[in-house]
Amino acid sequence: MIFRVLLALLALTLSTSALAAPGGIDETINALFAPISAGIFAVVFYPIPIWPGTTIPAMVLWLILAATFFTVYFGFINVRGFAHGFRLIRGDYSNPLDTGEVNHFQALATALSGTVGLGNIAGVAIAITIGGPGATFWMIVAGLLGMSSKFVECTLGVKYRRENADGSVSGGPMYYLSRGIAENYPRLGGVGKVLAVVFAVCCIGGSIGGGNMFQANQTFQQIVNVSGGDASIFAGKGWMFGLGMAVLVAVVIIGGIQSIARVTSKLVPFMALLYLSCGVYILAVDYAAIPGAFAAIWQGAFAPDAALGGIIGVLIVGFQRAAFSNEAGIGSAAIAHAAVRTKEPITEGLVALWEPFVDTVVICTMTALVIVVTGMYQVEGAADGVALTSAAYASVLTWFPYLLAMAVFLFAFSTMISWSYYGEKSACYLFGESKLVSIGYKLVFCSFVVIGAASNLGAVTDFGDAAIFAMALPNVIGLFLLAPVVKRELKAYMARVNAGTIVSNRDKAAMAAPLPERNGA
Repeated sequence: MIFRVLLALLALTLSTSALAAPGGIDETINALFAPISAGIFAVVFYPIPIWPGTTIPAMVLWLILAATFFTVYFGFINVRGFAHGFRLIRGDYSNPLDTGEVNHFQALATALSGTVGLGNIAGVAIAITIGGPGATFWMIVAGLLGMSSKFVECTLGVKYRRENADGSVSGGPMYYLSRGIAENYPRLGGVGKVLAVVFAVCCIGGSIGGGNMFQANQTFQQIVNVSGGDASIFAGKGWMFGLGMAVLVAVVIIGGIQSIARVTSKLVPFMALLYLSCGVYILAVDYAAIPGAFAAIWQGAFAPDAALGGIIGVLIVGFQRAAFSNEAGIGSAAIAHAAVRTKEPITEGLVALWEPFVDTVVICTMTALVIVVTGMYQVEGAADGVALTSAAYASVLTWFPYLLAMAVFLFAFSTMISWSYYGEKSACYLFGESKLVSIGYKLVFCSFVVIGAASNLGAVTDFGDAAIFAMALPNVIGLFLLAPVVKRELKAYMARVNAGTIVSNRDKAAMAAPLPERNGA
């Protein structure tokens, strides 16, 4: 099967040399998507005025309101459930006999691989460039609030998932929108099905655009930049780079969620530790500047320069970049978490609390601290995005741009394999669970890796970004409607934990141990 897919990819590349040529296939695709992209962009990112001279994109406001509501409605579950979520991740309550395909840690790693990426590297730099250091504070706040949205959607993803005849499972917003709404609001059953279809269509668009082509394109550009720019041996060979990346993606995704989870469970910790270690080293070298950096972040959050838009302007910048980074409320992560082995839906919601925390509170904060501590954001004429982050790290570690290129590649690769699964499950929901649909989608997905790396497809990537955020509209509607269901699940689960009905594996082992051993003898 893998051989046939790779053979098809090879056949595709025979015509890709025309991709970069003027009037080539990239311009044709761009022209096709331009009016669609513009229309969706205008709706999803419609600027809503909330302060004189200050606006916020409609969907970002929608996500912020949802995250704030769920945080309050569930009694600050992002704080109360944090420790229990960690115990679940390390396997304290795992049962290999439960229905599902991956364990809690693998499900979390797969979901994290879909969010930890260019947003953590470029998005933070953009936030600081626009809103100053104070934007970092509001990114952290948004990340903490987003934990509650992830909790709700991932709990529902498991509760309403479908068990397939071959032992695999399918879950995510498509299923809790159609099944959950019909079960709890029979009169709205038709509405739920429509919302599910809209979500699935948008998810496929986001999978191909933002989760695939954009990742391949930006990775190729970074490789070209660090290897000589226009003089690079890679310049003009995007199709060749894309083919190599497509082969790597194909090898992983052909094996399904279990293969993806095995790779992400190793790749995500490696990526995070590699990136964070460099950050820690830079902070250690410039340790004297750390107090000043925190002071700049705090003061910038509450007393920012009026030129940056005031407090409201900085808050919006921070919240917006956090929303782009952790995707809380988008619904994508619920598809990955639905594959977990558990009979308690609420457990995966508690595990999912850690996703925005790691993505935004830890990794994004590290990026921000390095940029602020090194002072590169204040250098006149400094670049923004990935270039600013690269310059900040390179100011201490001259070889870091090469490491960053590798990090961008790994982040992009992990994002692509996760989003391939999201798109595949959405396609299976629309067209039926079958190997034909599954393999067909994977082949299409890998083909677009080649096109994305070789083309300049601004309209297509804009469409992908807009499609990803458009997923939040049907998803959050479902979350609001089904929040009482999650609240009942949470109450029942915690009652059983407190009553000792649900016991951790560690406690079971301790109770089974001989008495002297139990007493520490």
